[in-house]
Amino acid sequence: MQNYISSTQNSRVKEIIQLKEKSRIRKKKGEFVVEGQREISLAMSGGYEIKSIYFYKNIISLEEVNSLINEENSVQIFEISKEVYEKVAYRETTEGVLAILKTKENTLQNIQFKSKNPLILIGEGIEKPGNIGALLRTADASNLDAVIIANPKADFYNPNVIRSSVGCVFTNQLASGTTEEVISWLKENNIQINCAALTASKPYHEIDFTGGTAIVVGTEATGLTDEWLENSTQNIIIPMQGKIDSMNVSVAAAIVIFEAKRQRNFK
Repeated sequence: MQNYISSTQNSRVKEIIQLKEKSRIRKKKGEFVVEGQREISLAMSGGYEIKSIYFYKNIISLEEVNSLINEENSVQIFEISKEVYEKVAYRETTEGVLAILKTKENTLQNIQFKSKNPLILIGEGIEKPGNIGALLRTADASNLDAVIIANPKADFYNPNVIRSSVGCVFTNQLASGTTEEVISWLKENNIQINCAALTASKPYHEIDFTGGTAIVVGTEATGLTDEWLENSTQNIIIPMQGKIDSMNVSVAAAIVIFEAKRQRNFK
């Protein structure tokens, strides 16, 4: 059923804005907002459930909107005015469509390994949504088993995470938990812990990544907490030849991940 919303004061418009701006609302309602045809399609392919969809017909037709939705899903469709679209659109290039979806329970227990020797990326306390998005893009490109955020500072469904990940938030297995919970889970699953750190470290290319492996990175400002370093199988370092001793967390993660993939012959 199609409805029309013309007022920016409509309760549904206010709901969209709240879901976009407030993490606590997303968590409370178990819902979040996605913009763009590609992102919505990736979410559908990733098994996310769409509750409602909103489109501006001067940019996208109803027929195109219907093509984004699985026929078996019961989705409320709303046509919105130009004023409403400009109010709720986060980006200039959102292709005239956005949707409200249900979140998933991103728990450690729900992770399903793709192979007997899983390769996992862990970020501790990563706060900048852009960095989380970049990590997710790398994880998708390298077909990792999972991405885990320990002691999260931003949720996966933050609009900036979704945007910066170009939809890869929907193509990866995701989980979050406390550092203690994540370390315990890794040990239970016999996964070696390789922490990116400056102390007691070996060059990353000297490490054997062919077994079950977690590559753990922290923030550029503070690095990893002592709890990780105390439980590390082996700390690793990327040798650098310049005047600084750190690089962007997503770049560092990508370098190590693709060395691990090289060792595994990119399987």
